[in-house]
Amino acid sequence: MNKETMKPTVYWISTLLAAGLLFFGGILFIMQGEHQVEEMKHLGYPIYILPFLGIGRILGSIAIVIPRFPRLKEWAYAGLVFDLIGASASHAYAGDSLLEIAFPLVFLGLIILSWVLRPPSRKL
Repeated sequence: MNKETMKPTVYWISTLLAAGLLFFGGILFIMQGEHQVEEMKHLGYPIYILPFLGIGRILGSIAIVIPRFPRLKEWAYAGLVFDLIGASASHAYAGDSLLEIAFPLVFLGLIILSWVLRPPSRKL
């Protein structure tokens, strides 16, 4: 595989992996499962924030995958970056383990990789 074909492949793998996992996580937030509720309580957030975060993750995931709408994609990438940095910081402030702090940063890495490698048709 040469550099020319590798870039779009890595773009799509990182984009679909990040979008799929965040989309699924958004659904779990909206459903307010037992684990998600306990996690929000542990982090000190009110439970009513779960649907807002879930909807944001779902919409952001869709926006970075669908064709066209480059401005919307920029906003979606920015929103997902803020969400994931906030998640990591929340775990750090709550005194969680390094693994729990780093987990959102793995998703952040995928989002950043997706943004950096996006094709010209998906840029402003």
